Parts: sequence; C-alpha cells; structure tokens
Amino acid sequence: MTTAEPAMAASLGGSSWPSAKTRLAGVIGHPVGHSLSPRLHQTAYRALGLDWAYLAFDVEPPAVEAAIQGARALGAVGLSVTMPHKESAARLATRRSTVVRRLGAANTLTFSGSQIAADNTDGTGLLADLRLEASFEPQGRRCAVIGAGGAARAVILALAEAGASEVLVVNRTRVRAFQAVALVPGRARVARREELETADLIVNATPASRPASSAGAGEAAERAAPAGAAGAAEAAEPAAAAAPSREDFVDSSRFGSGQLVVDLVYDPPITEWLARAAANGARVRGGLGMLVYQAALQIELWTGSRPPLTEMWRAVGRPVARPT
Repeated sequence: MTTAEPAMAASLGGSSWPSAKTRLAGVIGHPVGHSLSPRLHQTAYRALGLDWAYLAFDVEPPAVEAAIQGARALGAVGLSVTMPHKESAARLATRRSTVVRRLGAANTLTFSGSQIAADNTDGTGLLADLRLEASFEPQGRRCAVIGAGGAARAVILALAEAGASEVLVVNRTRVRAFQAVALVPGRARVARREELETADLIVNATPASRPASSAGAGEAAERAAPAGAAGAAEAAEPAAAAAPSREDFVDSSRFGSGQLVVDLVYDPPITEWLARAAANGARVRGGLGMLVYQAALQIELWTGSRPPLTEMWRAVGRPVARPT
C-alpha cells in the first residue's frame, strides 16, 4: 500500500483501496512524469476524508479529445490540464469561465453529466501566493511580466484584474508581447528591459531560467517548467520549445532592494536567476506556491470544501528561502 492507502482502507472498514466507490480525478499532459499534482491532490483528499483518487495520465496531443471524453464517460470528477493541452481543453469544454474565454486556455475541467466546464486557476493561484506567502498586494503597484506565452498571459490578466497600476510586458518577440497586452488594453503595455528596474514586482513566466542540464530533457524538463503552465513548451513561444539562450534573457542582477522577483519555475526552488536578484537585495520567490494554490483552487471547486493548505504544503515542502 502507498501512504495514502492505509487511511483510506481504514475508512472503508478494512476493505482494499481504491474500491468501486472511489471517485476519480487526475491530470493530463505530455509529459507528466514528474508532476507534483498527484501528491498535492491526494494529500488533500486524504486530509478531507474523501474516498477519491488522483492519477497522472500522459496523453499525447492527438489523443487529448478522446482522453477528455473518456474521463467524462467514466464518471471522473474532473481533470487538471497541463502542457500542451490547455487550449484544447478550452475548445472542448461545453461551458467556459470568463477567464478561459479571454485566455483561450483552461487548466481545470469539471464534469457533470454530459457537460464539461472549463476554468483557469493559474493566475488566481499566483495572486494567492503573492498575498498569503509574500505579503504583496498588486493593487496600485507597478508590475512586470517576462514572457508572452500561456503562463505569462494568465499572469498578465490576473495582475491587471487585481488592480495593478500598470503591467509591463517584456518578451523576445514584440509581436507576441503586443498580443499579450491586448488582453488588458490600457492597463498593460509592451516595455523595454531596462524598465523592469523600476517595477515593484517582476514575474518570469518563461522557462529560460531552468537549469541548462534539464533543457529539452523530456520529463526532467517538466519539473523545471513554469508551475502555472506546468510545462516549458506552453510558457515559451510555440516556435521555441527549448529554453531561450542566456544572451536573450533578462539580467536579474539588475534587480534589487524594494523589488519582489518571482520565477514560475519550481524546481529548483530558487533558480540561479533568482539567486542573482537576491544577491543584489531583491526579495525572491519560486513557483512552488503558485503550483500549490492553483491546485488548492481546483480542490475547492471540485469538493466544495476548504483545501487543507497546511497538509498540502507539508507534502511538497515549503521553500527554505521564503520572503521575510
């Protein structure tokens, strides 16, 4: 038995777990081999006393529609969706939240009979982490986002809707940057790299800071991908699945005191890119918190219960280097 099974078996009067009554949820992506979502969700279900099981399914793009419809037909509660399936998930849903309609991407599917509801908890997950773990409130603050892919767009929209005075967007390809700022006209704008030095918050939503040894290394690279996107290919521009060269990346050593610098990469907890900003006096935070809180929002949506955040954090280990 796994660590989850004894408690479940006991709650079922000693019978084996899972049983025919166990409810199913899961995550689909390609790859998903190192996803932390099963650990987070299963820990939460156990803490809530729910006879639920959460599994990871590696689904290649041609099979995504069959996988989603199959999960619905099997009576699954819902699916978390990671790279490269978020746009397909939004397209296949029968009902889409406002955020999904604006982003064209979903990280959460909820099944009810023949209906498939699509939501996106990525941006809200980051906001929760900023507020609860870093004591940072975006309202009235100058914020900046590096990148213009799926993860970046979710962050741009979330920060703008949280009341940021301005959202600066820096990206290697300016056309993509202009497409991203079009999500929130009048609130976001394309910026030059040097303007990042005056921002209160800088969020790296690209995979460029991940360790070079893991770049393009299949499942190992997935561990180092942006948490909200849960994968490098989705966060990067479509034509650049591999990490951008270091020459093209923003120099974090130019950030300093009074700035909060966030990297959506969650493995390692503090990337070299963050470490350089910290050495110059900036507060820094990795992407693990975004991963935890976007999962917590999914759990609340599916179960109707308050997610057990203490247990979820314990399951993945709080980062050692937390803002003070």
